[in-house]
Amino acid sequence: MSRGTRRTPADARGGADWRSDARPIRRVHVFDDAPVDAAEWPATIPAVSAFLEGCRRAGWEFGHGVTFLVGENGSGKSTLLEGIAEAAGLPAEGGSTNGGRRTARTESPLGEWLRVERGPRASRWGFFLRAETMHGYFSYLDGIGAPGPSMHRLSHGEAFNELLAEKLDPDRSVTGLAVLDEPEAGLSFQSQLSWVGALDRMRRRGTQVICATHSPILTSLPGAEILELGDWGIREVGWEELELVQHHRRYLAAPDRYLRHLLE
Repeated sequence: MSRGTRRTPADARGGADWRSDARPIRRVHVFDDAPVDAAEWPATIPAVSAFLEGCRRAGWEFGHGVTFLVGENGSGKSTLLEGIAEAAGLPAEGGSTNGGRRTARTESPLGEWLRVERGPRASRWGFFLRAETMHGYFSYLDGIGAPGPSMHRLSHGEAFNELLAEKLDPDRSVTGLAVLDEPEAGLSFQSQLSWVGALDRMRRRGTQVICATHSPILTSLPGAEILELGDWGIREVGWEELELVQHHRRYLAAPDRYLRHLLE
């Protein structure tokens, strides 16, 4: 698949009446007057450049269910995710549409360049899980006296599982937008499997999920769209085709093939 091109998501195809569309993000566009400089970061990142190109042409479309962004460190996953979350009206440092903590701006200007096209029936609720700044969000919850245990008293993985249970996948039928930046950080194998089940429940009840991840477990969710980011830009791939999955398989099958180049 060439740079900046992709198939329309399977669940976004067809001639359904657009007035019944409940996607919080139907498409992402670039503002006509956005001061994008192709020679300056973040537009110099191949995946960001490809995304901006797609946004300019007809808008970058996201499906109703789960979309994964996968790539090496520095490929632009988090930069893209932060920009999309900010353009969708979510706190740049993580949190829900009801609030989050704000300290110093460290995000790229990408979120200011993008315009989100919403479905007419889309829920206004949303949550941005940004792994690197969740400590500040937990302090925010303590500061407002939020119900439930203090996240600071839980382990990293326990805190993320508590966020999943209380914010993203509660018993009530919450729908909307979930933007997740590497939620697998700190999660055990079993916890990651639990997240796969939760992601499936979320999409079945109508929550749209966009998730950046390094996890071959999360990306194994059947029916999810997987976008792989790299020097080529962005390409849509199947789970079996992911370099991430292939590397894990080769390593687990024969660790010595890797370790002999790393260890004295």
